[in-house]
Amino acid sequence: MHELSIMQNVVQAALDAAKQSGAKRVTLVRLRIGVMSGVVQGSLQFCHEVATLGTLLEGSRLEITELPAIIECPACRSPRTLPNIQSFRCPICQTPAARLLQGRELEIESIEIEIAEPPAQEDAP
Repeated sequence: MHELSIMQNVVQAALDAAKQSGAKRVTLVRLRIGVMSGVVQGSLQFCHEVATLGTLLEGSRLEITELPAIIECPACRSPRTLPNIQSFRCPICQTPAARLLQGRELEIESIEIEIAEPPAQEDAP
């Protein structure tokens, strides 16, 4: 299950960003994952719970946006979204296409954090 090592890397990247920002907690991690990335979203969700235990991300939510496969049709000279990844043919003209423009991504889109409040300053007399 390579999703666990992927999630461990995501958690580490989020922790690094959170610490640089002075966060006390990470509440949300948003990922963008292409349909051709080879990542199983359900497994990634499960691994998120395991990989975040004992970290600033413990209890955080994981939101995943799935990105469709988009090819460039050599005949139409236009980007086309594939209805499924079984056939790399333009859905309009049926020309075979080899250039994939989108669909292999595995990116951290954003994280949401809670920042520690600075101690209240006492008013001078």
